[in-house]
Amino acid sequence: MRKQILFIVLIAAAIQLPAQNMAIAKQLIDTLTSVTLWGRGYTKSGNEKAAEFLKNYYASAGLTPLDGKDYFQHLSFPVNTFPKNMELTVNGRMLTPGVDFIVSPESRGCRAKGTLIQKDSTEFIDAGKRVIIELKDKLTWSAETFQKDYTAIDILKTSMNEIPSTYSVDIDNKFISSFKTSNVCAVVKGRLQPDSFIFITAHYDHLGGMGKDTYFPGANDNASGTTLILGLAQYFALHPQAYSIAFISFTGEEPGLIGSKYFAEHPLVPLKKIRFLFNLDLEGTGVEGATVVNASIYPKEFQLLREINDQYKLLPAINERGKAANSDHYWFTEHGVPSFFMYTQGGIKAYHDVYDKAATLPMDHYENLLKLLEEFVKREGNN
Repeated sequence: MRKQILFIVLIAAAIQLPAQNMAIAKQLIDTLTSVTLWGRGYTKSGNEKAAEFLKNYYASAGLTPLDGKDYFQHLSFPVNTFPKNMELTVNGRMLTPGVDFIVSPESRGCRAKGTLIQKDSTEFIDAGKRVIIELKDKLTWSAETFQKDYTAIDILKTSMNEIPSTYSVDIDNKFISSFKTSNVCAVVKGRLQPDSFIFITAHYDHLGGMGKDTYFPGANDNASGTTLILGLAQYFALHPQAYSIAFISFTGEEPGLIGSKYFAEHPLVPLKKIRFLFNLDLEGTGVEGATVVNASIYPKEFQLLREINDQYKLLPAINERGKAANSDHYWFTEHGVPSFFMYTQGGIKAYHDVYDKAATLPMDHYENLLKLLEEFVKREGNN
């Protein structure tokens, strides 16, 4: 009940205040990265709770379902999860999950202890029990849609002051062959051309939890982009345009752009009706500017973005990049939909680790990013 009250109060506050209000943006980041949403991933219903929160936010802001019926576009995919035990002892010392070590996302569960054989300067194995331990300069986790027949573990080099020789491991995994999830799809209907669309997209999922006590908050990736499209949804709900503006919160980005691929193959509106798509991922910084993927493919639109930035002095720089399959814009590009993916740069270095959290996310260019995108959407639609 307390969780539901928090969501309702947050949504109500957001509707009453300007979209640019940083306090609301930080509340959204805090909620999206909270223990309750557990990394918006595959254990403790984190992904499901995040989707429900987004649906309620869109509805309370006055947006309607994109297909006129349901905010959710349901889909499923396989995923390997780690819901319970996550324990590792090396040379008699217990290590902390997420801080000292991570389990590779394709790993099977394992309860074993034994002696390690050194293969090279960083890799140590127990071949009989199919355990692989590797020393790493940085711990970077991910998600996988398959399970292998070994257990691979990465240990942070600075957490070891001696060569790993003995180990004890207790790791549970659960392979889910059909993880049920949803894209969340809402729209502000156009006043004159309701069947012509600009899409604003961002993935809301992250990596979830690794064991029962460790989760990955995913503040920059991608609570930041999610917060930005919620601010834009709120703004355009109050300022509808001649054409429709759709807001798509994608699931399944982390294990391979699955939610956006599903939408592009099962579109809720004809893809030829999408005038332009703007995808937002990693939007929590900006001190060094931003980079736009597909800028070289759509030079006229990129020039418009730079003109707006120069006019209002919003970001230090907007850099050009070509085509890349690095976020949810990609499948739309492949289907011929004009698309940009913009990500900010500078500030924090946390990425796919336990340190990507709300408390250290700068969000120092949030209001400027809102202004940039508001103006781009309005001018692009009027072209």
